[in-house]
Amino acid sequence: MAVNIEETAAWLGVSVPVFRFLACFLVTFPCCWLWHFVPGAKARHLYSGLTGLMLSYYAFGLESNLHFLAPVLMGYISMVLCRRHCGSITFVTAFTYLIGCHIYYMSGDSWRDGGIDCTGALMVLTLKVISGAINYQDGLLKEEDLRPTQRQYRLLRLPSLLQYLGFCLCCGTHFAGPVYEMKDYLDWTENKGIWRTSNGGRSRYGGAIQALARALLCLGVYMYLVPRVQISRIFEPQYREWGIWSRWGYYWLCGFTARWKYYFIWTIAEASLIISGFGFSGWTDSSPPKPTWDRAKNVNIIGVEFAASGTELPLVWNIHVSTWLRLYVYDRLSKKGKKPGFTELLITQTVSAVWHGLYAGYILFFIHTALLIAGSRVIYRWQRAIPKQLVWLKKVGWCISFSYTVFILNYACIGFLVLSVNETVMAYSSLYYAGSVLPLLLLIFDAVVNPPRPEKQRLMKAESVLMNSHES
Repeated sequence: MAVNIEETAAWLGVSVPVFRFLACFLVTFPCCWLWHFVPGAKARHLYSGLTGLMLSYYAFGLESNLHFLAPVLMGYISMVLCRRHCGSITFVTAFTYLIGCHIYYMSGDSWRDGGIDCTGALMVLTLKVISGAINYQDGLLKEEDLRPTQRQYRLLRLPSLLQYLGFCLCCGTHFAGPVYEMKDYLDWTENKGIWRTSNGGRSRYGGAIQALARALLCLGVYMYLVPRVQISRIFEPQYREWGIWSRWGYYWLCGFTARWKYYFIWTIAEASLIISGFGFSGWTDSSPPKPTWDRAKNVNIIGVEFAASGTELPLVWNIHVSTWLRLYVYDRLSKKGKKPGFTELLITQTVSAVWHGLYAGYILFFIHTALLIAGSRVIYRWQRAIPKQLVWLKKVGWCISFSYTVFILNYACIGFLVLSVNETVMAYSSLYYAGSVLPLLLLIFDAVVNPPRPEKQRLMKAESVLMNSHES
């Protein structure tokens, strides 16, 4: 059997560990389909936990399950013994353990060289245990002290160990996400909430087939582009002899090619959750109403490739992790009622970088994404100041915002792909560090020059002044 695996892996052009991972990842689809027929909530929790453990054992070995159980137990023990601070304790301990595993396995080097280890699944698990503990801690807060999302996801009671293990290890999301809330998992497993009366019925088959078709398309595009677009070419002497636009074009191609791998993986995971019923997100307002399957959606391909602003990217790329970062880092760094600023944004992106691994390329990439979003906000403020009647100027503003987003995103993503600080800086230098300098110039410009007030605000201010003059 081992010889067959090696031959098959060689035929596919991947290593044996990657082949095992892909095989287990694809098996999550039938496992999720079978979950739908498991009777009773306790049996479903048990099925979720056992299938996750068995598949990860085959994919990564026994050691991986020991790694997975460590943050799971850290989180649950803190919830049992110290509810008032369990969220903070779990955040620190689970992240510290993840960082230790990143260092031990040098996971970034492994992924870059075509290998794989359990740290990818551990990354997803880390976010789950942290959110579960924080939501249980939020259950102690007064109603008036809660944000709407805190009120929605807080846990008033301690979940049983079986419920907790099912939530953490559910095979449909164990390998590559998406990250989801414990309250949603419990409602789905126990037929509560939107799953109380229906989970979309047989239409889940149609939704799953559509997701699988998109996944196959993504895989086809990726397999076509990979042998034709090699990122190593950026570091060849001949590349420096190309014109600036040719260099930028190849730069964009490298980022474009790499993204299709993630599109494929996330869409397979989406199909698995749809077939289980967990991907059900409600009904449309049409007559007759139709079921929607957006809960497991983790990427919007068109939205990523044609994002008109950097602020749109967290809404269309790795959607569930972006949502987690917003709910458990970004929003909680500022006091209730106070709008977070650039500092909160930079800290959030730094947390995301550390979550991926302690590589300079990750850190540089996520710092640049913070600059990208901050610069997009500056452009947006000037777009708002354009009068409605100047349609052509509004179109120019949209083109500037779109071009800025595409350029900075694809400039920055090279760091995410190569990881090495020397190679990242070398790649950035080939475009004269334009993607680093441009956002900084926008922020400096914004600090010095204020955009005109939008037309609506000017009218409101004029009306206010007029009313005050009449009253006086």
